[in-house]
Amino acid sequence: MIKQISVFVENRRGKLAEITEVLAANDIDLRALSLSDTSEFGLLRLIASKPDEAYKVLRESGMMVRLNEVVAVGVSDTPGSFAKAARLVADVGVNLEYLYALSSRNNDEAVIIMRLDQPGEGLAALRKGGFRIIGPEEIYN
Repeated sequence: MIKQISVFVENRRGKLAEITEVLAANDIDLRALSLSDTSEFGLLRLIASKPDEAYKVLRESGMMVRLNEVVAVGVSDTPGSFAKAARLVADVGVNLEYLYALSSRNNDEAVIIMRLDQPGEGLAALRKGGFRIIGPEEIYN
């Protein structure tokens, strides 16, 4: 499992800059970002090189943050590969709540970050289906 930080963000100019500046000032590198918004607020999801430290410094800076776990899956960069992963998860009754991608150091695959409502069952199905589950050491470094 990979630690993900969720930050509640006011939808105002410069707020994303403030958040990322806090991380940069503490020598924390970003691995992945996802931002969704409404007219008044947004939800920033991020994977950081030092997740526990990132959580701490953001919280100390007055940000509303939450730490939770997601799954990182290597998906072949070929048509239909993600569809197969999504089908495997669905067929075992696991809900894929949301997802986003991060850049891969391996040119032959994409890395998909998934939030699953039943991670154990979803991971087992993905492994059985031949997908590579990516561990924290590969993501954070």
